[in-house]
Amino acid sequence: MTTGLTYNTYVQQICAMAAIQYQLVNGIAYPVDYPPSPTDPAYNPSQVAFPQMITYAENRMYRDLDFLFTSTSITGYSVVSGTRQISIPQGTIVVSEQINLITPAGTTDPNIGTRVPLLATTKEFLDSVYGSSSFTAQPEYFVPFNDNLFLVGPFSNATYFVEIVGTYRPASLSSTNTQTFISQYLPDVFIMASMIYYSAYQRNFGRATDDPQMAMTYETQYQTLLKSALMEENRKKFEAAAWSSQTPSVSATPTRG
Repeated sequence: MTTGLTYNTYVQQICAMAAIQYQLVNGIAYPVDYPPSPTDPAYNPSQVAFPQMITYAENRMYRDLDFLFTSTSITGYSVVSGTRQISIPQGTIVVSEQINLITPAGTTDPNIGTRVPLLATTKEFLDSVYGSSSFTAQPEYFVPFNDNLFLVGPFSNATYFVEIVGTYRPASLSSTNTQTFISQYLPDVFIMASMIYYSAYQRNFGRATDDPQMAMTYETQYQTLLKSALMEENRKKFEAAAWSSQTPSVSATPTRG
């Protein structure tokens, strides 16, 4: 089992790697050279650097790895009769992957009704083929217009509720959210990604250049760890070799000729 990180152990690890002598007061790291002073953020790396460092590290990992655990579905939203728009709160979905129309019309629970997947297309196609409300029918296509608005085609002939499948951003690691999936299962990648940001915060991006003996940089180590984490995520989603969940095997790969 992986030894994960809580927020406090994460702070301890970063401070140790950054060679900061610190003390924890209410989950906040203060340099020992200064008295705890929550009103003075200049003496408080947990309130100045750490939140953005965590954001930097987590966002890199979410974008690079496309985690399976961030997949979600939301219901309760609809396309109203005579319209072609589905609106959701901004930030609810990061990447929209699928929209299911729930039939018959008016059914809110997809497990009670029937899911009818809409086909993803382009706004140009919808505007060209289904650009007028003079023709209405059960929608067959959808396209994201922006982060919180989807267009469907043709214009809806009734009010249909939908199920939207996509990815979301989980809450970040913090003193009040002390454990996350990333901190518990990928602490090694998380620490390396964090140290890339913190090295820049300390104006220490060029250590490999300053010290030729220091061959390993945080970015290099992050990229190394990222490859194996990416393979594991692909295996979870049956997107590994031959669309299977198996790790590619050199010995099992057919040779040419």
